[in-house]
Amino acid sequence: MPTPKQQLRIGLIGTGFMGKTHVFGFAAAQRVFDLDYDIVLHTVADRSEELAAAAAQTLGFSTSSGDWKTLIADPDIDVIDITAPNTLHKQMALAALAAGKHVYCEKPLATTAADAAEMAQAAQAAGVRTQVGFNYLCNPLFSLARDMIRGGELGEIRSYRGIHAEDYMADAESPFTFRHDPAGGGALADLGSHALATAEFLLGPIERVQGDSVTVIASRPDGKGGRRNVEVDDLGRAFLRFASGASGSLEASWIAMGRKMQHDFEVYGTKGALIFSQERFNELHFFDTSDRQGRRGFRRIEAGPDHAPYGAFCVAPGHQLGFNDLKAIEIAGFVDAIAGKRPEPFGFKAGHRIQSLVEAIQRSGLEGRWIDTSQ
Repeated sequence: MPTPKQQLRIGLIGTGFMGKTHVFGFAAAQRVFDLDYDIVLHTVADRSEELAAAAAQTLGFSTSSGDWKTLIADPDIDVIDITAPNTLHKQMALAALAAGKHVYCEKPLATTAADAAEMAQAAQAAGVRTQVGFNYLCNPLFSLARDMIRGGELGEIRSYRGIHAEDYMADAESPFTFRHDPAGGGALADLGSHALATAEFLLGPIERVQGDSVTVIASRPDGKGGRRNVEVDDLGRAFLRFASGASGSLEASWIAMGRKMQHDFEVYGTKGALIFSQERFNELHFFDTSDRQGRRGFRRIEAGPDHAPYGAFCVAPGHQLGFNDLKAIEIAGFVDAIAGKRPEPFGFKAGHRIQSLVEAIQRSGLEGRWIDTSQ
């Protein structure tokens, strides 16, 4: 008989779309990967006892609570998983860290870089493991692209283009939400953060930015028969200078009509180029100047078992991973970090870095100048 594994007991705060995605990720990671722990869905918290109890029954948690603080106080819970609105992240995470618990927090880590720095410092002092939800980085083809860039297959990198565009705020009559709150809201913080994380994942540190942010829809329904002014950006753009010498641009938009998930990048070098689109995220397109004349063009690299950990999910190429699979990969990396098998894949320090870049771009737009973001 195999030796029973130690349990890793999860306390989830928040049961919306992202909360459910985390639960799917935990379930898949437990079965797809050979983890050092048995993951146990211990307690879920929501805004009321009734909502939490319904979520526990639906999602498979043993217990529920209408007060998130009961999860912090419970000595049986090992990991606090935060998928609550952005403005609550700091309070919840700091409480969990003070209790000595590992913390998994959806992005953005905090609504300001100063708050994110405080959280990162608290995590380091607590000696626990943290994870911020940037699961697009867990795509096996992102790692392949980075390996190709680092391995010189594209030659010297000259330029980069990144975009994260969706249309879920394109309707001017859609209501004002927590995403429109001036404290950390806006398309740049919500979507541009992903594009920034991808840019640094592929090409390394961004050392200077020049940005511009635009509010297109000036007011939205407040849900009470009136309207509320919008102060955050619907569009955010930036020019980038990387420490490597490459330059680039980035755009974030939540009013890009027709776009559902355009998290795309283009990388251009002296020997080749790469193009990727999240809307077809099992494909990476590669142009290679070593191809002979008359046969040149972007060729498709299709995800398959050769691109770990794709093979843990499916033995056949072309059958494709999905969004929840990326969450499972992210969770597996976090669990391995808790077990001491690897560094944190994207901890609170990394989350603070992204929030700092977001604020630098926002400040650059207000001041009309380049901002130094070198680490």
